[in-house]
Amino acid sequence: MQYDPVKRQLGAVFNRSPFLRKLFYGLLDLLLLRAWHVHKELKAWARDKRDKSLHIYDAGAGYGQYSYWLSGRLPQARITAIDVKEEQVADCNGFFQAIGRPQVSFQVGDVTRFQLPDRFDLVVCVDVMEHILEDEAALRCYSGSLKPGGMLIISTPSDQGGSDVHDEGEGSFIEEHVRDGYNIDDLKAKCLRNGFTKVEARYSYGIPGKISWHLSMKWPLLMLNTSKLFFLILPVYYLITYPVAYVLNWVDVSMDHPTGTGLIVRAWR
Repeated sequence: MQYDPVKRQLGAVFNRSPFLRKLFYGLLDLLLLRAWHVHKELKAWARDKRDKSLHIYDAGAGYGQYSYWLSGRLPQARITAIDVKEEQVADCNGFFQAIGRPQVSFQVGDVTRFQLPDRFDLVVCVDVMEHILEDEAALRCYSGSLKPGGMLIISTPSDQGGSDVHDEGEGSFIEEHVRDGYNIDDLKAKCLRNGFTKVEARYSYGIPGKISWHLSMKWPLLMLNTSKLFFLILPVYYLITYPVAYVLNWVDVSMDHPTGTGLIVRAWR
């Protein structure tokens, strides 16, 4: 399935006003299980940092929802967000200026080349690594841009069914992915040989998360990719299914998973 056309359609709907964009961010935070896992890590990192002067790098920022979340929780932080899509960068800059958060700056850039030596306390990389071939180049840029002791947080599909690939020869559910998922040990090794001194990794999207993903993401995306008319049906669909998905998300974030279709990685320079 092609994900970018659906993303453009959603962006066109929710970019009409700052209120709608905030609503969109709220919906993403509720619906996307990866957001639940990433927020868990960000909350732990941000504890006792509210009044500190920090520099944060949102690598492959997309819609900018994590920059929005971080800038609300850490108002003193300066956030640099990079994305390859010019229209998303322009939309995000317009939104953050409109809501009075000039400390957040979006730029068009390539995460495999962008580097500001020893600048950042935190790098956030959510669902980016599976889209880029030169993943080790990106990791070198992340480590080089971090201050000593700074941390990288990665969310990406695993090789245990990530991208909805379960058997050899199956194609990725998201056509824009260049790899179906990472082996947990392989990704840790890549971090260690590209400038990081310590790496911790865990699985996300265990059994509860996989069920929730089908309910809240896969089936709605398939519908939207078929016809725009399904935008009219979605509110009713989520009214029925989301209470179940919410409970499943909460269970997934609360558990330790021996395996899962997602990975959450923390790496320190």
